[in-house]
Amino acid sequence: MAPDLRERAVGLRELMDDPEADLRMLERTYRRFAVVNALVSRPGLLYRRHVRPRARRGEVRILDIGAGGGDLCRYLAGRLRREGLSARITALDPDERAIDWARAHDGTAGVEYRCADSATLADAGERFDIVVSNHLLHHLDSAELTALLRDSEKLVEPGGVVAHQDIARGRAAYALYAAGTALFAKNLLADSFIRIDGLRSIRRSYTAAELDAVTTEGWRVRSALPARLELRWEHPLG
Repeated sequence: MAPDLRERAVGLRELMDDPEADLRMLERTYRRFAVVNALVSRPGLLYRRHVRPRARRGEVRILDIGAGGGDLCRYLAGRLRREGLSARITALDPDERAIDWARAHDGTAGVEYRCADSATLADAGERFDIVVSNHLLHHLDSAELTALLRDSEKLVEPGGVVAHQDIARGRAAYALYAAGTALFAKNLLADSFIRIDGLRSIRRSYTAAELDAVTTEGWRVRSALPARLELRWEHPLG
């Protein structure tokens, strides 16, 4: 029986966020994120819409907040390199376990991995052309979300863009994810947190209306299939 999805399950904790989480399962989760996110998160759309147009003007600085295992950063680095475009990409996460794993599995991506939060970089005056996150928003309550948006505005250069992407809470999203991951629970997703934490993520996620209600002026919420949300802000020039 499906859970009640009318309100966010803000008290529900994801297993991989537990400091005592099984390290072997955690690392297997990071390893499988690239496959799951490629299907669920549509990183190619993010690349085409926000990254490529700016990279064609010259080298871009990209910040991924809450980067986890760094799969989005490595994907962007690979796409840019194949198209002969240049970027400096920073993967940011306050969880040392995630950063250590991501750094060890960078390959030839050349991503910079930093164990810190967005406030640390914003307070230090660091700036980027593109600020993104993927599956971060559902971890945050309204006060934490407000702080993230404030940091994001400080972190992006004039003419730059912020694009925070997440899943949208809803019965269809929950049912599709439950059915889709059940097919791979005993093979591809075995010994990982992806299935159970993914379902918990959906229960914790915002709807478009909820995001719109807690954001400040200038932020735009866009809905897309399959059950995706983008919270976007563009820094005006001048």
